[in-house]
Amino acid sequence: MIRKLKRADVLIIEKFLGKVKAFSKSEVEVAMELVNITANNPKQSDYNIFVYEDGKKILGYYCTGKRPMTDAVYDLYWIVTNPGHNKKGIGKGLLTHAEEFVLSKNARWLLAETSSKDSYAAARNFYLRNHYSIIAEINDFYSVGDNLMVFGKYLSK
Repeated sequence: MIRKLKRADVLIIEKFLGKVKAFSKSEVEVAMELVNITANNPKQSDYNIFVYEDGKKILGYYCTGKRPMTDAVYDLYWIVTNPGHNKKGIGKGLLTHAEEFVLSKNARWLLAETSSKDSYAAARNFYLRNHYSIIAEINDFYSVGDNLMVFGKYLSK
């Protein structure tokens, strides 16, 4: 089942984010900042977080939001599967839900930014497998040798 984030989910998400080998401590902190904003302020509209729950266990989540200064472009800020539950279709289910969610908001593009580091190869392959294209790359963005890669999918109803 995919459902909206609840306050009770925050610590569970923080625990499994800490186990994701590709994430640095600062990346987990940024992810948790968005989780906390969403959980603690249900009236905010900048971030939309949904969790994948199976038998009361959270196996993944995603966070999306409308890109400022655009009329119909959304960012996929985070999409994460709880380690140990990879390769079970959870990421694909979350991504499909995210696409349907932003389409319900009349989105035209869904963008996802990631790193060119080897530790992010699985993320890049995930987007490519799900029909996202590399629409931009900025060399030495995060640090020298670590490029920003922007994947995007043009959505239509």
